[in-house]
Amino acid sequence: MGISHVILYAIVPIIVVMLAGFIAGKKGAFTGEDSKKFNKVVLDFALPAALFVSIVQASREDLAKDIKLTIVSAVGIMAVFMAVYFIFKYCFKKNTGADAAVSALISGSPTIGFLGFAVLEPIFGVNPSVALVVAIVGIVVNAIGIPVGLSLMDASLAKQNPDHKKTNPWKPVLHALAQPVAWAPILAVIWVLVGIPWPKELSPSFNLIAKANASMAVFSAGITLSAIKIQINWQAVLGSIMKMIVMPAVILALGLLFKMDADNLRMLVVAAALPPAFSGIIIADEYDTYVATGTSSLTLSVILFIGFCPLWIWLTNLALSAF
Repeated sequence: MGISHVILYAIVPIIVVMLAGFIAGKKGAFTGEDSKKFNKVVLDFALPAALFVSIVQASREDLAKDIKLTIVSAVGIMAVFMAVYFIFKYCFKKNTGADAAVSALISGSPTIGFLGFAVLEPIFGVNPSVALVVAIVGIVVNAIGIPVGLSLMDASLAKQNPDHKKTNPWKPVLHALAQPVAWAPILAVIWVLVGIPWPKELSPSFNLIAKANASMAVFSAGITLSAIKIQINWQAVLGSIMKMIVMPAVILALGLLFKMDADNLRMLVVAAALPPAFSGIIIADEYDTYVATGTSSLTLSVILFIGFCPLWIWLTNLALSAF
């Protein structure tokens, strides 16, 4: 797999579709509210369908091979997540704990739900392994990262404002697991472990909505970016460095240490190099916390991804050949 293939089949299509969404947003054809509706279609219908139908076609052997993938994903992503939180909390005096929590939700989480399939499938092909990487990283981000980030934010807001009502710490976890994007892949894994044969005749019904996942997610991302006012500063740059350089480097190091399957490691490093999670921006906007810098870091990371995606593929292949 050459770098030219990665650029032509994974990067260029994303740029073209995202640019179309960006132009549509700037011309007023769609608004930020429309983008939220598109995102709901992706997260509640298209992505769960894509994850479910791909995973149920895997075997028990495939799942056993992915235990290391789960461990490295959870440890690597959450290690960087917490590193971002502490760096932004203690190295920038003006930042509150809530600001640092939003930073972690953005720069410590890859946007696997929106760009996972769009990037990984053109590079690694359409197969159950890609779906398992997207599912596992998605569960780490949504069922672990978001609840942890919200808990840290809640603790900071309660400290700043004694009248702030603290929420049940388990509520974000249960909410995350109740979303189709979380329980659909879990159900598919259980299906495979139980050993129930998947009727292939049912796949086309899932595939029809699943095919809308990548294109709609990328187009929606373009609309979202069109509504963002970019203000590049040192925090935005540092956030991009943590997301585009530190996270994939940590994942690569852990993958080599745990002797992960080579193909899984390649996919996981690319997944870790994806731009920041859009969910972090949504949470920032909802709490009116760290919005400008967070969105600027997101925009900068999207631009940098064009170069870092092929770079990390090359570096991963180089590391695998050396070890």
